[in-house]
Amino acid sequence: MTAVIETRGLTKRYRGGQLAVDGLDLSVPDGSVFGFLGPNGSGKTTTIRMLMGLIEPTAGSATVLGKPMPRAVRTVLPQVGALIEGPALYGFLNGRDNLLRYDSADPSADPRTRRRRVAAALDRVGLTSAAGKKAKAYSLGMKQRLGLAAALLQPRKLLVLDEPTNGLDPQGMREIRSLVRELAADGTTVFLSSHLLDEIEQVCTHAAVMAQGRLLTQGPVADLAAGALGRLVVTTPDPADAARILKEQGVTDLAVTDERVTGEPPAKDLADLNAALVRAGVRVRGFGVERASLEDAFVALTGEGFDVAG
Repeated sequence: MTAVIETRGLTKRYRGGQLAVDGLDLSVPDGSVFGFLGPNGSGKTTTIRMLMGLIEPTAGSATVLGKPMPRAVRTVLPQVGALIEGPALYGFLNGRDNLLRYDSADPSADPRTRRRRVAAALDRVGLTSAAGKKAKAYSLGMKQRLGLAAALLQPRKLLVLDEPTNGLDPQGMREIRSLVRELAADGTTVFLSSHLLDEIEQVCTHAAVMAQGRLLTQGPVADLAAGALGRLVVTTPDPADAARILKEQGVTDLAVTDERVTGEPPAKDLADLNAALVRAGVRVRGFGVERASLEDAFVALTGEGFDVAG
């Protein structure tokens, strides 16, 4: 597939010597929903700011929609909807008037269709009933929705979203995930960063993992998860005894809940583990390794847990 975003050796070093992004080679396929993952300080937001022409790279190159950035920023940005580091809103204006002002600042926007497009964007993110409410009275989730509506005022080839479900309740998160899927089905490439790994796994087709400014891996989400080792799961009415035997056999990160024991399997034949349980008199009702999740792959790559906003 054609790359909508492509970087080669993209690097950003700030004054004082801090290396925020180090030689990034990233490729975002056309039509994909691409998840961008990484712990705090991994360089995700700096990368997004370089891609959008907000800051200059120190070295390397980036193309967005086939054009070099930031040199082609005036050509590229009208085709890109972006929500980065939370929306910038006029608190004294209501939601509708904020969008009208956003749209009027866009030289490519047709003023004749402005009100109709604003109404459609508000409806799409579920804010029609709150359109007349001042933005300063909006909750964090409502502000996120309004920022997303601003990104959807015109058809976009690329949508760049930084933590799009931040502040939303579970229902709102489901609605935004559904909206992202709809946009992708319509041909829009969606590039989103998120600290919610289950969100990435549910909605994204591809993903990349960053740590300490470097790209650790990228590719189809299913392939990334398949490369990680899943957790051992033992179902038994003797969970305490099972956990003790498994620990003796080298199983780590053990967790016990009711009649279920899980852990990280050691580098040995799983049949030997099962045999050890049986020899110890543990009644084994279920034994196997769960399919690895994207979270398992992330932790294996970065050594960090899943709460990795930044």
